[in-house]
Amino acid sequence: MGISRNSGGVGGAVGGVDMLSERARMMRDSLQKSQSITDNVVNILGSFDHRLSALETAMRPTQIRTHAIRTAHGNIDKALKAAEVILSQFDISRQAEIKILKGPHEDLESYLQAIDQLRDNIRFFSNNKSFKSSDGVLNHANSLLTKAISKLEEEFKQLLLSYSKPIEPDRLFECLPNSMRPPSSPGHQDSSGKSHLSNSTAEQNGAENAVFTPPTLIPPRILPLLHDLAEQMVQAGHQQQFVKIYRDTRSPVLEESLRNLGVEKLSKDDVQKMQWEVLEAKIGNWIHFMRIAVKLLFAGERKVCDQILVGFDSLNDQCFAEVTTASVAVLLSFGDAIAKSKRSPEKLFVLLDMYEIMRELHSEIESLFIGKACNEIRESAFGLTKQLAQTAQETFGDFEEAVEKDATKTAVSDGTVHPLTSYVINYVKFLFDYQSTLKQLFQEIENGGDSNSQLAAVTMRIMQALQTNLDGKSKQYKDSALTHLFLMNNIHYMVRSVRRSEAKDLLGDDWVQRHRRVVQQHANQYKRIAWAKILQTLSIQGLTSSGGSSSSGVDGQNSSGVSRSTVKERFKMFNAQFEELHQKQSQWAVPDTELRESLRLAVAEVLLPAYRSFIKRFGPLVESGKNAQKYVRYSAEDLDRMLGEFFEGKTFNEPKR
Repeated sequence: MGISRNSGGVGGAVGGVDMLSERARMMRDSLQKSQSITDNVVNILGSFDHRLSALETAMRPTQIRTHAIRTAHGNIDKALKAAEVILSQFDISRQAEIKILKGPHEDLESYLQAIDQLRDNIRFFSNNKSFKSSDGVLNHANSLLTKAISKLEEEFKQLLLSYSKPIEPDRLFECLPNSMRPPSSPGHQDSSGKSHLSNSTAEQNGAENAVFTPPTLIPPRILPLLHDLAEQMVQAGHQQQFVKIYRDTRSPVLEESLRNLGVEKLSKDDVQKMQWEVLEAKIGNWIHFMRIAVKLLFAGERKVCDQILVGFDSLNDQCFAEVTTASVAVLLSFGDAIAKSKRSPEKLFVLLDMYEIMRELHSEIESLFIGKACNEIRESAFGLTKQLAQTAQETFGDFEEAVEKDATKTAVSDGTVHPLTSYVINYVKFLFDYQSTLKQLFQEIENGGDSNSQLAAVTMRIMQALQTNLDGKSKQYKDSALTHLFLMNNIHYMVRSVRRSEAKDLLGDDWVQRHRRVVQQHANQYKRIAWAKILQTLSIQGLTSSGGSSSSGVDGQNSSGVSRSTVKERFKMFNAQFEELHQKQSQWAVPDTELRESLRLAVAEVLLPAYRSFIKRFGPLVESGKNAQKYVRYSAEDLDRMLGEFFEGKTFNEPKR
């Protein structure tokens, strides 16, 4: 069983080997056939390569000739196109030349187009120097362009000149806010040099917020043409020629507009020789002229420059500066002459008016006169503002000193308010109309700081200077009572004026109360000095005996031992003194009604009770004798009535009331 299984396995293995061998043989035969086929294909392809190489060699001359023909055609096309472009440039140049030779007057738009075409033509030939005739063409084109720009300059000049006319005052006044327009005959001056232009503080206060509409200096339809002409001149490098034409045309027109308005060229000497009334009127006009010039004329001129020279900022600023320089100089020279003229107190307010207008115009001047070209004008304007501020401050100092040292011999015999007092107080009141301007002025001079305290300090110094002067003037009176009445009147006037004005807020209640006490002190001193002597006649001192009593009715004496003759003498003395006081003090004056009544009452409160007491006590002694009315001449009511006539400032010839 075991042998038989082994024999079967060997036979199977031999059969498998035979099968593998057969298959290997078959694969070898198949590979041999594939190799044979491959060799045949390679032989066939090798013959194709040989034939193609021969064909390529045969076609190479044809290919070379074809490439040469194609290159030649390309070069011919390029040459034809270049020739076409050059011919078109020649044609453009010829057409441009025809238009340019005709000039710009007939058809300015076509003329400007021709210049642009000519410039393109020059650029073309400049970039195509290889063209053998390019140099000749360029020379001709450049020569033609020079002629074209020359004609353009003339056209610009004529066009600008044709539409540059002075602005009449009426047209300018129409551009002003209604509140600032003159009622009639605008700008007309009478023989005194005064203008119908008003210059009220109220108008000035509203000027900064008012709407000013600059006039149309050149018709809007002309401005684009002028712009196009300007652009061509600038592109041609003719900036300076443009500036000269523009300045020589526009500047005289602007100057004439100002002359028509009434602006004069005045030197410092001219100003010094003028009467104050005439000069004051001219200063008022100058303030309006400055406002009109800056807000209307210069603003209008800047608008014209901006539209003609849009895109050329530097040239714009230069032209505007050149056109306005002469006009600005005329206006500022007058202000400078005033600022540098001899100082006087009455000039302070016009200096403040002038400073006020320069401050008002500060922002406009800054926005109109921009750029390096306008630096000098801008600095001149701002320099005048500072000069006016400086002169105003110095005038303050002069005024303070003048008040303190005023030596006028103007006598006020009645002890009333001195003209200097009313002048100084009115002066201070006017100053407070300029309170905001003064604060600005102090800030500018002092480089900041509390302008309120600076103004208060100035006002206090002026008031103190006035008091010092009044103290000196009061010493001129021989009657000490009148000295104190004079000081009472004047200081009371100062206090009352301060209380009724804005000065109270600045000087403060402390100043007011302190000076009210001074007034009361002088009133008390007057009462003591003026009435002490007459009150002494009503005193019992010196009437009664040292013993204090005596027998009644003996030898003309009463029970108190007072002599009738002594009492009569006292009544006579009282009558004489009172009549003298009445005559004298009826001529004295206390102009303030309330103060006058208060002073009369203060005297009556002392005099009348003393008189009633004296009459009650000693009157019977006199009344029982002869000619009683000769001694007891007045009742208490009579005295009271006569006191009502005191301080009325009567003249000697004026009858008693």
